[in-house]
Amino acid sequence: MEKQNIPDIVIERLPVYLQALNQLLREGQAVVSSAELGHLVDVSAAQIRKDLSYFGGFGKQGSGYNVISLIDNLRAILHLNQIWPVVIIGVGNLGQALLRYQGFARKGFEIVLACDNNPDLVGTTISGLKISDVRNLAEDLRLLNIRVAILTVPAECAQNVTDMLVSYGIKAILNYAPLVLKVPESVHVINIDPVVKLQTLTYYLETED
Repeated sequence: MEKQNIPDIVIERLPVYLQALNQLLREGQAVVSSAELGHLVDVSAAQIRKDLSYFGGFGKQGSGYNVISLIDNLRAILHLNQIWPVVIIGVGNLGQALLRYQGFARKGFEIVLACDNNPDLVGTTISGLKISDVRNLAEDLRLLNIRVAILTVPAECAQNVTDMLVSYGIKAILNYAPLVLKVPESVHVINIDPVVKLQTLTYYLETED
């Protein structure tokens, strides 16, 4: 099935399934039913079967899914059978925290470039990575063959930086800036704004009189 015909929400659930399957593998479980997997990720068994059916059949009715095989298939679907080089743009407090986070490397993403325009940061080293001047971004991206970017810049400059990244060939952006970015259809953006998430959570809370 063509990628564009698969709903984005389905793609968003695949890493959640993968995370649960990896947990089952660590616990020594060899086979899992759609009902068991659904219980772990709070998704119905029917929805799991429907999601996986977009990519072919991975289990037999009545016998469940082989955990290792399904992990391998999901990793292939998500193109996680390789190491993806990543650039971080903006090395303020959040950018520095992400540079120090060890979880990326364990999941197939290697931060190989970090850029900023602050002369006090350019040339310094954080977590073993020397901070580059954003003015050299085009050449650095080309040399390192980077297509994935993490954006941790202020909102007022996020769109300009995004336009620059797109012009240099970036195809996927994880955006921490509190701004909805405008990009071509060929570029995919996921927004992570903790304040928006908190505002969503407070809807479910009781207010105090």
